[in-house]
Amino acid sequence: MPFNKPWFTHYEKVPLSLDYPQVTLYEAFLKSALRVPDKIAWDFMGTLCTYRDFATAISRCADALSSLGLKRGDTITISMPTSPAGIICFYAANKLGAVASMIHPLSTESEIEFYLNLSNSTMALTLDAFAGKFLAVMEKTSCKRLILTRIGDYLSPVKQLGFWLTKGRKIPKVPRNPQISWWQDLMKTRFPTQDKAPMDPHDTAVILYSGGTTGKPKGILLSNMNFIAQGMMVAAWGNLDETDAILAILPIFHGFGLGVCVNAAFMGGAKSILVPQFTPEIVAKLIRTKKPSFIIGVPTLYAALNKNKDFQRSDLACLKAAFSGADTLPGVVKKEFEAIVRGRGGNVKLLEGYGLTEAVTAIMAMPLNTYRKDSIGVPFPDMDAKIVLDKTLEQAPFGEDGEICLSGPAVMKGYLNQKEETDKTLKIHGDGKTWLHTGDIASQDKEGFFYFKLRQKRMIKSSGMNVYPAQVEELLYQHPWVAEVCVIGVPDQEQVERVKAFVVLKKEALPDGTLPRGAMEKDLIDFCRQHLIKWSCPRTIEFRETLPVTLVGKVAFKTLEDQELESLRQQGEYTGDR
Repeated sequence: MPFNKPWFTHYEKVPLSLDYPQVTLYEAFLKSALRVPDKIAWDFMGTLCTYRDFATAISRCADALSSLGLKRGDTITISMPTSPAGIICFYAANKLGAVASMIHPLSTESEIEFYLNLSNSTMALTLDAFAGKFLAVMEKTSCKRLILTRIGDYLSPVKQLGFWLTKGRKIPKVPRNPQISWWQDLMKTRFPTQDKAPMDPHDTAVILYSGGTTGKPKGILLSNMNFIAQGMMVAAWGNLDETDAILAILPIFHGFGLGVCVNAAFMGGAKSILVPQFTPEIVAKLIRTKKPSFIIGVPTLYAALNKNKDFQRSDLACLKAAFSGADTLPGVVKKEFEAIVRGRGGNVKLLEGYGLTEAVTAIMAMPLNTYRKDSIGVPFPDMDAKIVLDKTLEQAPFGEDGEICLSGPAVMKGYLNQKEETDKTLKIHGDGKTWLHTGDIASQDKEGFFYFKLRQKRMIKSSGMNVYPAQVEELLYQHPWVAEVCVIGVPDQEQVERVKAFVVLKKEALPDGTLPRGAMEKDLIDFCRQHLIKWSCPRTIEFRETLPVTLVGKVAFKTLEDQELESLRQQGEYTGDR
């Protein structure tokens, strides 16, 4: 056992290393399809698809995409909820040697324009409900073809009718447009058969997005091998196989949803239960009726499930493991979940893990039969991790806080068109290996378990989603009333954190010399909602005459955070020590 990997002693039945096939993501999926062709690959609201039929659909989609002009080296934007069309298109693009750029289906027009241009996408797939946003910006991008699908495309006739009666009839009719192709038509039409395009395992396969200190999202370049390795590591960690089913609650534009809940399931030959929309009621019903063996989610999911009566009455003996990631898991949520599981015939702990999009997603977790209080676990096979002292490459002593650095096959290739940011994040250390500097602070004990402390980068986690204050501030600065702004995260029982903005208004916005309330706050929040996804929009805005500054003249966001926490403590709404 390598002296610097003490966590190996806790692996139990997990292999210390895996044999990764030197193939593309599509070929790796095909290995599972050939091994378990008659097993169910995905379940979408009661519509089932075997691995054999899934592989056929992927090939048919690849033929259609090729007929529309998608070829090796091109990029296609996939802006979809967790649904069959989204994942079929994902693997079909890979078969053609194209890159899949995954974005949130609720992105605003300005965000869609930014993503299309950054990725240089030539075509896009989205729902009919969002066609208008794409059509409004396509002429300003390289995207010339829009493929539209409907949620009802993979529903039974009865559920199609139910969807149309409740939501479908409210969707605006899409006008005829030569740039639009319909998914159903493409999948029913026979096109010339396309062979798998030549593609190297280390070629870029996927672009996922993260934010940064500039406020602009960064495109994270992930290779075939990144996804294959991460998927195989997750499958090995949970011993995922064709007898298992995993709830795909997390969205496919997010590395957690795409990497763990979808691709890892397929690497292991398991079933992915696709959940296009999250509500506690929907998830509780799926747990009760579908009996998944794995639940993967964020703390807010488990907090919501704990309160749900349907979940509390479910038979939970089916659960093999439950993992929480993307944010710190409150102890009370963990205890409540485990008590409910025990009371309903189950025997699993709610375990924490750790990951980030720059390494696809989860690359560290608590072993299934081990527990360390407040720990995020140990690295997966073939992933190396260490704690380095601040602003150095020097490894920190056990128990001392420092930055988490990662090395291994899941680590990204870099940031799209951002060499300087890439060089800051990917560094070669004295051992000759490339290490990903995560910007997250943690410590490591002598047994190899890691303990997350905080995010070095200024980031807000709202309902498990990343919110980047600089991006919100940049937008608010564009409003004609705003002179200064600072955005912080405020502890919230339901969302973990909610977004709050502190604003100094321009003098011309204050004709009577008094600070406004009500209407001006609503106008600024509405302005944000026009350009940002709802999670990024401030819930409240506090108007101030001045903002605190540091010695070098920067807005002191930490001072505002401390003031807000003290105010909440005095009101009895916060008892933490953040």
